[in-house]
Amino acid sequence: MTVRQTEDAIVLEGRCGVEDAEGLLLALQEHPGAVVDAAGVQKLHMAVAQILFALRPAIRSMPDSPFLEQNIFRPILSDSDRQPKTA
Repeated sequence: MTVRQTEDAIVLEGRCGVEDAEGLLLALQEHPGAVVDAAGVQKLHMAVAQILFALRPAIRSMPDSPFLEQNIFRPILSDSDRQPKTA
């Protein structure tokens, strides 16, 4: 499984496929203030990216992939820093 919950974060790792989108959505809904650790992400399906863009969780660590960092995670981080979360 590439989405897992730890005590302090929702961890994304490896190849996050379409089958991981529902698990990520449930984890973020159950823990609305959770931080996402994406350091271990190698590939990311657009369904998972859409969950991240829709819910805009705080991002703790960026993946090694420059493409994923610049085009997916950096915009989410920028927006989550600028806009307060609403209930």
